[in-house]
Amino acid sequence: MSPVTPDRPSRPGGVRADDRPVDRAAPARRVPAPRAGESPRGRAPLPVAAGVAAGWAALTSYLPVAIVLALVQLGAEGATLGGALRTALAGWLVGHGVPLHTEAGPFGLAPLALTVLAIWRLTRAGVHVSRAIGARDTRSPRRALLAACAVGVAYALLGALAAALVGAGGPNASPIRAAATFAAVGTLAALVGATRITAVTRLLVDRMPARLRDGVRTGLVAGLLLLGAGAGAAGLAVATGGGDAADMIGAYRTGVAGQAGITLVSVAYAPNAAIWSTSYLLGPGFAVGTDTAVRTSEVSVGALPAVPLLAGLPRGPVDGLGALLLAVPVLAGMVAGWLLARRTARHAGPERARIADAEAQHGRERASRRWADLLVPAALAGPVAGVLLGVAAKVSAGPLGAGRLTQLGPVAWQVAVVATGVIGVGALLGAAATRALTRPSAP
Repeated sequence: MSPVTPDRPSRPGGVRADDRPVDRAAPARRVPAPRAGESPRGRAPLPVAAGVAAGWAALTSYLPVAIVLALVQLGAEGATLGGALRTALAGWLVGHGVPLHTEAGPFGLAPLALTVLAIWRLTRAGVHVSRAIGARDTRSPRRALLAACAVGVAYALLGALAAALVGAGGPNASPIRAAATFAAVGTLAALVGATRITAVTRLLVDRMPARLRDGVRTGLVAGLLLLGAGAGAAGLAVATGGGDAADMIGAYRTGVAGQAGITLVSVAYAPNAAIWSTSYLLGPGFAVGTDTAVRTSEVSVGALPAVPLLAGLPRGPVDGLGALLLAVPVLAGMVAGWLLARRTARHAGPERARIADAEAQHGRERASRRWADLLVPAALAGPVAGVLLGVAAKVSAGPLGAGRLTQLGPVAWQVAVVATGVIGVGALLGAAATRALTRPSAP
């Protein structure tokens, strides 16, 4: 029988496949080395990547403003396309915190929904630039900072250009102020995305002390819970005053498109209302003009502008069941403390056997250390939440013209101080009660 079969073809000289020399290396492919100063394949030069990313972030945050304000001006007489685009640029600048100087006075009340959109797009710009320069997962703070600064410089140029175009035929905005504000916002927002994609955030979290890390997390959770409660209270207030809000919108007489645009403008200021409502729950309250106060213990307002969101303002001090609102900030801190205690107990679960042996020898010392691991982060949660809510109160306030409307919104330092105390006490109570009332499981 012939040894040649379909699965065993014949070979010259009877050499089998297993008899081939194994030390014969295949010829290596010759890859040309990159020239000096040339970017590797698949990477983009930093200025190009930063310019494209910043431009795309600016465009995607500007277009919604242009659409909304075009709807508002659709029924106005003498409205032109150039005027609508210039007005949209003015609104885009205000959304970044750049004040406008108009005939009616300064206008600096930023619509925070637009601010959040712009920050999100700039965060993505930091991610894209870091990828473009090959810095992904490099854990290099220098490269993350380089990408963020490049985005900030490009965004500052766009802000200065927008201010110059707005000042050519309408409200006046300082190009220098716009460039500085856009540079700060662009750099900080892009740095968040750059540190995340380069794994610098993970590196910083790993090197952070455990108590500090738990304290920052608990404070952020408490602050966000309180902001959510404020948003719910503001939404309920506007819903109960929906009839007055509808009358205000109908009073503009701008047609269906114009009323839709006014509604969208009110939605853009909804985060401002949520922060003001949070300040109201905390106690400091907010102002809707000079010599006015909206607090749980006092409501003193004068003539108000026809803004639909203001239809939800309280009529007077809280009484009856409304007094339960005063407990909301403490409850937010207690929930954050409860979550901290649960997380601490869960992380300590695999070491319970070793802890039991250690407690048998050093019971008091070990118990006090475990209490410190819980109470120190709970105490740190107060200042973290205070800083978060204070910054939120600061960016949500601003002037809306001259005269009485130069002061709108809460006072930032009052919100920060009260939030620090209330959230700190609530987190300590929640963490300590959970630790004391929870029976540890057997190892």
